[in-house]
Amino acid sequence: MRLGRLDRLRSVRRALADESGSATAEYAVATMAAVGFAGLLVLILRGDEVRGILTDLVRRALTVTD
Repeated sequence: MRLGRLDRLRSVRRALADESGSATAEYAVATMAAVGFAGLLVLILRGDEVRGILTDLVRRALTVTD
């Protein structure tokens, strides 16, 4: 009976030590964070005040002064 527990313990340890797929999971987490950040930026930039500030900034940058 004790040997069966040791075998199960060893198989659990092997399964936990297996890191295959961990890089993919890390990329997935980083991608989801980037998507969330992009969504937040879209919400912020849709505001009229921010749009006015950006439009004014571009207009001043493109204006030629004598």
